[in-house]
Amino acid sequence: MFIVRNISNLQTIQTLQTIRSCPLCKNYSTYKLRYIMKKSYFLLLLLAGIFFLFPACQNKAAYKALIVTGQSNHNWEGAYPILKELLVQTNLFTVDVAKTPAKGGDMSSFQPDFKKYNVVVMDYNGESWSEKTKAAFLAYVKNGGGVVIYHEADNSFADWKEYNEIIGLGGWNNRSAKNGPYVYYMKNKLVVDSISTGPTGSHGPQHEYVVKARNTEHPIMKGLPTSWIHGKDELYSTLRGPAKNMEILATAYADTAFKGTGRDEPMLMTLRYGKGRIFHTVMGHVGKEETHPATECVGFIVTFQRGTEWAASGKVTQAVPLDFPNIGGAVSRPDYKETTLADDLDKISKYTIDRSTRNYTDLQGRIRKVSANPAALLDIEKKMVKVLQDRDATVEGKKLLLRELAWMGSSYCVPAVQELLKNADLKEAATFTLERMKGPRKN
Repeated sequence: MFIVRNISNLQTIQTLQTIRSCPLCKNYSTYKLRYIMKKSYFLLLLLAGIFFLFPACQNKAAYKALIVTGQSNHNWEGAYPILKELLVQTNLFTVDVAKTPAKGGDMSSFQPDFKKYNVVVMDYNGESWSEKTKAAFLAYVKNGGGVVIYHEADNSFADWKEYNEIIGLGGWNNRSAKNGPYVYYMKNKLVVDSISTGPTGSHGPQHEYVVKARNTEHPIMKGLPTSWIHGKDELYSTLRGPAKNMEILATAYADTAFKGTGRDEPMLMTLRYGKGRIFHTVMGHVGKEETHPATECVGFIVTFQRGTEWAASGKVTQAVPLDFPNIGGAVSRPDYKETTLADDLDKISKYTIDRSTRNYTDLQGRIRKVSANPAALLDIEKKMVKVLQDRDATVEGKKLLLRELAWMGSSYCVPAVQELLKNADLKEAATFTLERMKGPRKN
């Protein structure tokens, strides 16, 4: 057992003050506190005991998620860490990973305890599981377990009837008309085609494409743009399946210029199987390249996170981030982290006329979001002024900030704007800002 025997008087006093302020510890007498001070090496053990005995003092994720992986024709070794990171960063999930044996291994040893989890994320396209594991999975879903079908997981288990009902639509692995009809949109009308023959599962070369919402009121989609551009990815087409209890949330047009079908193919779906909720996304290809534009796309990230929460709980509490893409262009998070105000201002400080104005759009969204909060608005203004005062910031970037300050700036920014009157390239923009700033807010 690890025991700290030496602790400074200052640390002891500070810790004891914390204990006194905790409602769990008010019954401690002065005698006991003095005793602890004399026997300070017991202090950390006492605190540890409090946190173990009273879970309410700890911040716990709301849901438990299990990622199933281990075999795939895709880069599963690269994909599952990304999926795990995306779920953990929501602060809603604790995440475990269950890996099957490698191809040809003893699949009977793969027996996850599915019922321990609120949601199972399928990142698997490989050999069949044992009958015992398949039965356990079906029981889990029927009894209300959540499932997320991610990208190539809809290729798996072509001969497993119940799995095909869970995923709704699937492709490849010798699927055919016997597995169910094609389902797609044509001229904004839903088509369920059980007559046509042809491939089951296809995609052309990877490219950016427009995702179109088909149900803007579903909890996963609520608040998202009606159309947005997704990062470079495979566009799955000609999927077939039972399509029972299935709702298509979004589609993408499979352009014939990219060897597509010329119709709007399902991209995001929800299904019900027994009491279980299923979210199915065909997006998010991860290859062997160093970067993965499909999973770095904010559109994929947000819909995956929100879809997983819905599968786990039937609701979505996550707000739509300011950097969610629109029809103007795809938005990427190379480090999978949401863009911050500092990120936006840093990019704006380096802005040139040939670059995207995405960060400026984000800044506008942030300003409008807090427009009724003078303190928050002033905090943003102060950070904008620092960029105006930065000698290395570009003229184009400063002009963007001056445009915003013209309507939201207070007396705080006036000295910095007046200083820019001395700059021939910024004099006109600074003059415009000062003229527009009528009745500055009181700071």
